[in-house]
Amino acid sequence: MKVTVVGYWGAYPASGSATSGYLFESGDFTMLVDCGSGVLSRLQQFSKVTDLDAVILSHYHHDHMADIGPLQYACLVQNTLNETEEVLPIYAHKEDPEKFQQLNHQFTKGCAYDPDDALQVGPFTIEFQKTKHPVPCYGMRITDGKDTVVYTADTSYFPEWVDFAKQADLLITDTNFYKGMDGKGAGHMTSSEAATIASKAEVDTLWLSHLPHFGQLTRLRQEAEDEFNGTIQLAEEGLTWTK
Repeated sequence: MKVTVVGYWGAYPASGSATSGYLFESGDFTMLVDCGSGVLSRLQQFSKVTDLDAVILSHYHHDHMADIGPLQYACLVQNTLNETEEVLPIYAHKEDPEKFQQLNHQFTKGCAYDPDDALQVGPFTIEFQKTKHPVPCYGMRITDGKDTVVYTADTSYFPEWVDFAKQADLLITDTNFYKGMDGKGAGHMTSSEAATIASKAEVDTLWLSHLPHFGQLTRLRQEAEDEFNGTIQLAEEGLTWTK
């Protein structure tokens, strides 16, 4: 499995970058996890739009799905140019029926996942963990049968993350606040909370993502190192993990 960071900012993209978006590849199958502001533009450095086989969304906040509209236009344009009728499935929960319905377009189709059941998308088996966030949101445990990646999406800390992330090869965490801050009201985690999950779950590699627009970002990694002895990386565009 190969995972590439397309976007990593929280709330809104800094200049020339994007909010949440992660490219998962296994064999000849390509899946985009979340599609936030700026993701479609940045994605094309790593993959053609026509190479996407599926998209899956954690929730409907703009920094995780704002570029679904542009992606739908891209599918329309590319199908027209190539004289094809390829329909791109977009997987999401149905707890906001209006937002879910907007996933349907001429060449995209909304596909509901049941958070209580495992979902099979191409070679990927995906399990879900409901997060603690102001709107319904689901973290994911994604495996291709060989490698396992856990993505917390947006969440405040709670102990169940340890079991959900147990012995993952890669853990991608919401890290929107610095150590000692309180992210619970906003539904986000601190650097030390993210690292606590990584340590207790005995994961191999921790990516700190969904980064804040304030403070010195390298401090997030330094704070995480106090809690976790494994590999820690700050998310950045083009950062790649493979095993």
